[in-house]
This record gives sequence, C-alpha cells and structure tokens, in this order.
Amino acid sequence: MNLDAYFARIGFSGARVPTLETLREVHLAHAQAIPFENLNPLLGWPVPLDLSSVEDKLVRAGRGGYCFEHNALLAAALRQIGFEVTGLAARVIWNAPEDAVRPRGHMLLKVIVADEPYIADVGFGGQTLTAPLRLMENLEQPTPHEPFRLVRAEPYDAGAGPFGPDLKLQSQIGGAWKTLYRFDQQPQYAPDYEVANYYLSTHPSSHFRTGLMAARPVSGRRYALANNQLTVHHLNGPSERQVLKSVGEVKDTLATHFALTLPGTPALDAALAQACAFPA
Repeated sequence: MNLDAYFARIGFSGARVPTLETLREVHLAHAQAIPFENLNPLLGWPVPLDLSSVEDKLVRAGRGGYCFEHNALLAAALRQIGFEVTGLAARVIWNAPEDAVRPRGHMLLKVIVADEPYIADVGFGGQTLTAPLRLMENLEQPTPHEPFRLVRAEPYDAGAGPFGPDLKLQSQIGGAWKTLYRFDQQPQYAPDYEVANYYLSTHPSSHFRTGLMAARPVSGRRYALANNQLTVHHLNGPSERQVLKSVGEVKDTLATHFALTLPGTPALDAALAQACAFPA
C-alpha cells in the first residue's frame, strides 16, 4: 500500500517502527481522521475489500467505511510497518441480549507487540476504540475516550474451543459496562470477510442498507449520526441531540462533523431523503 498517502490522510508523522507507541498513535489518528459511514450500501453500491479499492475510497477519495474496510486498511499499514497482525471476527452483542448467538459479522485485529498480544479495532461505529487494548481479561484499560475491558463470556456449549474462550469487549458508559461484541482467536481470512461483507452490504434487511449511519471520535467527544438524528457525546458530560431537517443539513453535517468527502452522485440526495423519511 501507499504508506505515505495513508499517513498523510490520518495526519501521522511519527516513527515507522513496530512499537506500542507507534501502534497507539496510528490507531488514534486513524479513528479520528477516517469516519465510520455506510453510504455505499445505502446507495446500493458494492463494498469491495481488496486493498486497492479500500485505499481508493478511504485514503484518496476522502471517504469512510465500515469495519471490514477500516480494519483491512489498518492491518495493511501495520504489517508494512513491521507488526504481526491476525484478522479476527466477532459476534456483535451491542443492543442485544448477552447470550444472543449472532453471526460473525464484525472484523477486528490481533496485533503482536514485543511478544504481547493486543486488540486493535478502528471500525465499530459509535464506540470505536481509540487505542489498542492488551489481550488480557478483567483489566480496565483507559483510552482517550471511554474505559474498556475484556471479560470471559459464558460458553454457548460445553466449553472453550481450540482458539481459546470467547471474550467480550465492554465499554464503560454512564458508569455501567456495556458489551460491544464477543470473539475468540480463530484467524480469519479474506474469504471469511467477503461472505459477511456481501450479506451486510447487499441484503435488503441489513441495517447498513436501510438507514444512514456515521460516527467519528474526536478529542473530548464522539459524533454519531443515525438517519437525521445527530448526537454529540461529550466525555464526562451530557450528550447533545439535534434533529436535522433537510437533506442539505444532513450533507453539511457529514462534511463538517464527520470530515467526509461526499460521493458526487445525484442519487445521494434521494438516498438520504429516503433514509431520513424527508418528504419528497
């Protein structure tokens, strides 16, 4: 990949060495510079996951994307720096029962730093990690945003499989721990992600096809957009909510709060109007 272009996109000018400091700096810079968004599925466009296409979209076109794109790009950059990176897959539990059996529909990364494993994930929308986490159970870990932790998940069956026990990633929100997803350490490969990506980007019932989503963390707060509902979550403070009243307001918000270069297609206005249920 073009590492210079990627670093220019995220504003990283640090040392290109496989250290924990580099991992932390790149992880934070990526999360804050490249937004989470689902305009391609919303428009009925494909979401290709080959590295060239991901670079074209997220780096050169000023767009964002969702987990498969974000973490594929981060993984390629980290490997080029010299990190050992393994792709993993998670079952999303966010806003679902803790024992729900969900598909492996989320991509995350295991990164080895000085023989110690870390979790990296720059693609979970409104609760995207802004720092890597040590792959260690029951350790509350600070990040530039909320505290996170990994805890043992109750097994679905008799016990842990060959890739270790399922772990749950949790964030502390309003004084309570909330689960994002559960995962084990079974390595995943490009075809595994292609299958999940195809379903999520094309199936009529996929939430990526039926509504607008965007998210971006910045210093001291997080921005989240669900259709025409804009929320600004302030760290250690109240959240602000605003209802956007036109396609123009939605596009302005995507360009400003989410630092997104909008695709130049006349179909965008119609797709946003439909997602936000604005009158024709």
